[in-house]
Amino acid sequence: MKKKGNKPLLDMLQNIAEGLGETLSPFCEVVVHDLRNPKNAIHGIYNNLSGRHIGDPATELGLARIRDPEFPPRLSNYANTFPDGRKVKSTSIGIKDENGEYVAALCLNVDLTLFQSFQGAISQFTRIEDGRVHEDLERTPAERIHARIDEFAASRATTARSLNAADRKQLVQELKKEGLLEIRRGANIAATHMGVSRATVYGDAK
Repeated sequence: MKKKGNKPLLDMLQNIAEGLGETLSPFCEVVVHDLRNPKNAIHGIYNNLSGRHIGDPATELGLARIRDPEFPPRLSNYANTFPDGRKVKSTSIGIKDENGEYVAALCLNVDLTLFQSFQGAISQFTRIEDGRVHEDLERTPAERIHARIDEFAASRATTARSLNAADRKQLVQELKKEGLLEIRRGANIAATHMGVSRATVYGDAK
């Protein structure tokens, strides 16, 4: 494929890269490489975190992919580093033409610095002192019903108030079988959480 024939492909990759850059901002840089032009390989760069520019040359990985048609089409989550020393998690996806030659690559570079800071903060926040006071905080009946409903809804990729009639009926039958509707005001608690009437819950429980 001649370089001129790569333009529709590169334009499509640029659209994908721009969308990914906007979605994953500010944590991920997305780069389109034109591997038919290694001296000026960077064809597009979105959410620029590395300080590189359009027209910059191919990386060592890009050059290796150009030299070897058998180079892996995808390298995921490998360790990398920005020029200023920040740790990076990278993924590189090679694009071949109809002749089986690599002509482009789409690369994602995730800045791990902020996530590592989060990890440290969470570790400190969740640290507990052993050997002191121990206490069990048992769920209230309402919390148990709410949690069971939310668990069921999440398994169907929806929310308690968005369950369809068939799924809601199945859920209510399960609540009944587990004895959660026998809890004082159980039917009312379930109905309120699902956004339906108590009569609807009684009807589904039959």
